[in-house]
Amino acid sequence: MSVRTPIGTRIRRKRLASGMTQTALANALEISPSYLNLIENNKRAIAGKLLLRIAERLDIEIEYLTEDGGQQSLATVSELLADPIMRGLEVEQSDIREIVNRFPEFASALTRSYRAYTDATANIEALHHRLKSDPFLSELLHEILNRVAGLKSSAEIVATTTDLMKEDRRRFASTIYNEAQDLVPTLQSLIGYFDESASLQHKPVSPLNEVEDAVIEANNYFPLLESVAEDLAKDLPTERPLQESWLSQRLNEWFNVEVRLSSDGQATPAPAGKILWLPEAASPATRIFRMLRIYVDEAAGAAITRSLNSLPLSSEEARSIGRRALGSYLAAAIMMPYDQIHALAEERRYDIDLIANLLGADFEQVAQRLVSLRRRGQEGVPFGFLRADRAGRLTKRLPLPGLILPASGHGCLLWPIYRAFSSTDIVRQVSVFPSGSRFLQIARRVNKYPGSYRPDAPVYAIMLSCDVLHADRTVYGRAFDGVSDNILAGPSCLLCPRMECLHRNDVRE
Repeated sequence: MSVRTPIGTRIRRKRLASGMTQTALANALEISPSYLNLIENNKRAIAGKLLLRIAERLDIEIEYLTEDGGQQSLATVSELLADPIMRGLEVEQSDIREIVNRFPEFASALTRSYRAYTDATANIEALHHRLKSDPFLSELLHEILNRVAGLKSSAEIVATTTDLMKEDRRRFASTIYNEAQDLVPTLQSLIGYFDESASLQHKPVSPLNEVEDAVIEANNYFPLLESVAEDLAKDLPTERPLQESWLSQRLNEWFNVEVRLSSDGQATPAPAGKILWLPEAASPATRIFRMLRIYVDEAAGAAITRSLNSLPLSSEEARSIGRRALGSYLAAAIMMPYDQIHALAEERRYDIDLIANLLGADFEQVAQRLVSLRRRGQEGVPFGFLRADRAGRLTKRLPLPGLILPASGHGCLLWPIYRAFSSTDIVRQVSVFPSGSRFLQIARRVNKYPGSYRPDAPVYAIMLSCDVLHADRTVYGRAFDGVSDNILAGPSCLLCPRMECLHRNDVRE
């Protein structure tokens, strides 16, 4: 299912902001006001020379009109309406698309509200868990219950014993008073403990989710950083892969950063002591990437800040996370230059392992870089990206138009990303979604520290998805017979209408 970009809505807003009437703009474009009205109400498709003329007349970038930012809002609003709290509301998918297209700010408001709701639910679950497992809380609650029981016992004696002597009544009253006095600091400790936890943990919207949404809204493509990467790469060898020893020496000469290897698996950022510790068990691709991260921070901090300022981030924590994400984007663009990886991808049919071998990168680095090939006129295969931990939670996602992904939690158990944990090779399938859309999906398990035996090393699974129409452009689309390889899948149990699926979690009961 595709989502049409609300171009007309954006044209109308820019026209109103410039103070131009509909008739005046129509005359400037040499079209009728009624036709422009249909365009602004998203009832007529628009492209080509007319779109360029509109962008010129309204003095806006063409990218502003053509970028597709509604897909994630559609997915999140759909997930909101599928939540059990919305039981009884029947909203057609076409109506949701209409809301997202015609009222993108309203859709964004719903998205933020649902984000806040899911974050609050997660906080409640965390507090519930802590009430059961936190020894300090258990001790406090146990003490409070004991004191309340003592108060209740003494109060019952005073209230029900009619022939209680005056001296005994005074003694019980004194006991109740003392117990109540002793209870106050215990309650204050409990309240203070929760207040401190709330101040540390509660946020109206998760900063990580906020950054993720901003990157998705930008289509995971940052032209400024791509341009900066080309300039910075001029000071580096043109051949790939880059050599660790050469890069380490340059960091020392240019920025006084010394690179050392750590045997305990720990990595520390450089600028604090100008020493960059890298895990010796990490792959060469990981070590090179982390050195490039220091390189771009030192050499292109201003460019990263400019790109960061273009993202709608509301907190310093979100900006800090966003800065790291943009630094990683720039490092990847240097490690795998756009022209080079685009040409390799097309020539080698998006064989990720082969591309990784040729460029000195690893599977996850190449997979994420392929998702950023969005340069106009030089686009790669449009991929969506997912990463999951061993608990099945989606820890990173870059969606694809038409591919609805859950805003949080777990995805469909029938996706190959979950089978990848039990395989040493790439797992692939064609997933048929309830809308009828078909996506080629490939997944692989990746290890954090492949260079040593570490039973506690993090393990993830990476998955790329593309519309099956692009499958023939990839090596992974070969040898599908079109029938038996099709898997009836969905976005998640919460969003999926396949009630008969044997794998579903019955979340709607």
